[in-house]
Amino acid sequence: MASQHGCMQFQRLVEKDQQYIRQTSNDILKLQPKQRLDARPFRSRHQFAGNVASAFCSLSGSSKDVNKPVENSALSSRASFLNAPSQHGKLDGKTFCFAGVCTFGDTAVGASPSVSEEKIGVLLLNLGGPDTLHDVEPFLFNLFADPDIIRLPRLFRFLQQPLAKLISVSRAPKSKEGYASIGGGSPLRKITDEQAHALRMALQAKQISANVYIGMRYWYPFTEEAIHQIKRDKVTRLVVLPLYPQYSISTSGSSIRLLQSIFREDPHLARLPVSIIESWYNRRGYIKAMATQIEKELMNFSSPEEVMIFFSAHGVPLSYVKDAGDPYRDQMEECISLIMAELKSRGVDNPHILAYQSRVGPVQWLKPYTDEVIVELGQKGTKSLLAVPVSFVSEHIETLEEIDMEYRELALESGIENWGRVPTLGCNSSFITDLADAVIEALPSASSMAASKNPRIEVDADPVQRAINVFFGSLFAFILLLAPKLLLAMRNAVP
Repeated sequence: MASQHGCMQFQRLVEKDQQYIRQTSNDILKLQPKQRLDARPFRSRHQFAGNVASAFCSLSGSSKDVNKPVENSALSSRASFLNAPSQHGKLDGKTFCFAGVCTFGDTAVGASPSVSEEKIGVLLLNLGGPDTLHDVEPFLFNLFADPDIIRLPRLFRFLQQPLAKLISVSRAPKSKEGYASIGGGSPLRKITDEQAHALRMALQAKQISANVYIGMRYWYPFTEEAIHQIKRDKVTRLVVLPLYPQYSISTSGSSIRLLQSIFREDPHLARLPVSIIESWYNRRGYIKAMATQIEKELMNFSSPEEVMIFFSAHGVPLSYVKDAGDPYRDQMEECISLIMAELKSRGVDNPHILAYQSRVGPVQWLKPYTDEVIVELGQKGTKSLLAVPVSFVSEHIETLEEIDMEYRELALESGIENWGRVPTLGCNSSFITDLADAVIEALPSASSMAASKNPRIEVDADPVQRAINVFFGSLFAFILLLAPKLLLAMRNAVP
């Protein structure tokens, strides 16, 4: 309901702004020649901002259904797409507008109202989720087949897919129970569709015409499908926007490396100017929207000032941070600090704590763990807890089932009497407006991806090597699956 309400707000926003756009259209065409817009770096190290408030560019593009499935999706080749380093475009510091035509450096990205020079695309990246219970096991396979999720040593990478099969088969029953409890499937695709529609309208309200596409990493519509549609639509400038506020190897990083590998293998895509917004956790619009959501939910408690604000973020293995240099923990801690500073400026000075949820397997993950912290808070006498899912902007199983059901029950059992949860931002109008601003700011920095190929991609692309890897990996997985039964049979055979 919150997402639908937010999208309706944007519909009203667009209608309200149309009159203003018509009134100012004549003024736009009267801009002085060689009017200069000073480009200023944005706060995020992955973004570059241009001061576009003093002039508008007429950027044309059709609005098509971004979720129409494409018949062929490259499911089996995903594991080879993941080690390309991230590329960043650089803004040359000069943006010029001439009578409605904007150029960034020497490349035109706008056109007069009568002639369209550019076709803008925005690609939203997200995790994806099973639409039905039948989809749970293949979704889990796609997830665990990603080398950025299970990082095997190079010597054992041939085991990636067999191991993913083994894990997905063993975890599917429990995961199906979780999805059944929230309606039989993930709402992530529906919510992301709504966010894409809201973002397109927000851009339109700022006189930027753009197609908005959705690329899911592990389920439909897959990233490959979105890229296929982008190519068919002849997009000439693309902004990539992961719907993860903080960057992590296992989320934004995985999706971006997949994109880079696809683009390098296609001569047309390799020349396409692309700007990637890798993280946006420190944007003022996002911080203010989060603070407003928290402030609103605090009012539902009888004593708001006594509530512990409990930030729960998705966890990652500790080795990602220590060994691979993942900036996720640092960005998360900075994000929490910015949100609490914003709340303090509004007179809200509640205690707060950050913990990490959703750990899997025997390895050590980022601490403290959400479940352990909830128990400790109850033991220390905390009576009111407000859970804030800080690494998610859409409702899905980790908010609807893990937080709303599992952690809530654990909190009540631990002595916490009053429980609340801040909804994800969804189509929150301030949030969507800020994403639209981020897209506009990223347009000048678009540049083509490097044409050099990654050695690992070349090795994994060898069909003979791949066949050998799959054969031995499958044989090993078969042995693992049968081992318990064989041992049981041998034990029973012993007199």
